Amino acid sequence: MEGGQYNPRTVEEVFGDFKGRRNGLIKALTTEVEEFYQQCDPEKENLCLYGLPSEHWEVNLPAEEVPPELPEPALGINFARDGMQEKDWLSLVAVHSDAWLLAVAFYFGSRFGFDKADRKRLFNMINELPTVFEVVTGAAKKQQKEKSSVSNHSSNKSKLNTKPQGLESQEKISKSQPKDEEEGFEEEEEDEHGETLCGACGENYASDEFWICCDICEKWFHGKCVRITPARAEHIKQYKCPSCTNKRARP
Repeated sequence: MEGGQYNPRTVEEVFGDFKGRRNGLIKALTTEVEEFYQQCDPEKENLCLYGLPSEHWEVNLPAEEVPPELPEPALGINFARDGMQEKDWLSLVAVHSDAWLLAVAFYFGSRFGFDKADRKRLFNMINELPTVFEVVTGAAKKQQKEKSSVSNHSSNKSKLNTKPQGLESQEKISKSQPKDEEEGFEEEEEDEHGETLCGACGENYASDEFWICCDICEKWFHGKCVRITPARAEHIKQYKCPSCTNKRARP
């Protein structure tokens, strides 16, 4: 088997091996799914789906040696082919493929003595890629779309700031001053914080609370006072406080 003849020894080589096998598995479950489906005949013996470092795939019997040279993929994937909806079956194979890919990658890491830092670096590199399951089910495209949607609303980031407008500029100034002047600016900053009041409850600004600014009257409010969470604020293009909303609604 091709997978047993290639032994990557560095983090980069193991990651390259991972990507090759992953790409092969994705081909089997997406662009070449018809061929994969035909090869998984339930009448055959226990079959496994192998991803190869060359970005190819194969459906084959498990290795005969015990223990095998590499971790083995899920056994008998062909038996469930006709007993499930095709998309559900492919999703199940994808999940087991992800588990197998991680097993192979960390098998190499253990075999060649990767330390804690190397293992962490390998996992972080792997974790930057969508899983086979995410690609096969379309979850990867959905996540990318959501990220794009969030970036399109980047202009609303000021609404998510936990500090009212006008305070950040003071902080930037304080950072640029000599150390012997920092304490004086910190005191001034605290005074300015204390003067900011919530337009709903009238209480002072608190650095550990979420605040949102009305785009009409430019007053700041505790999120809890106007029932707005940080997650909800991300999707608000123009926030109007209850008072401004009521004014607009009057005839």
